[in-house]
Amino acid sequence: MEKVKVTRHYQITIPAGIRERLGIKEGNVLIVYVEDDKIVFRKLSDNRKRLTFGRKLTLEDIEAGIERGVLNNGSDN
Repeated sequence: MEKVKVTRHYQITIPAGIRERLGIKEGNVLIVYVEDDKIVFRKLSDNRKRLTFGRKLTLEDIEAGIERGVLNNGSDN
C-alpha cells in the first residue's frame, strides 16, 4: 500500500511501482469511480480496432486523406 498526497489542484501522482505493475504510461486513459468509501482507478484496456493498410503511412498519406475527407464532406452532392 502506498501513500499519495493531493495537490492544491486536486491532483495525485500514481507511484512508480503501481504504474510499472499495471503498465500505465503517459497518455493512457484511466476510469475512476467510487466504490463504498474507496476511490477506484482502472486502466482502460487498449483493445481499440486499428486500421491497417499493409504498410506504414507517411505524414503526406495522412494529410492527403484528411484533405479528401474535407473536400468530400464539404460538397453539396
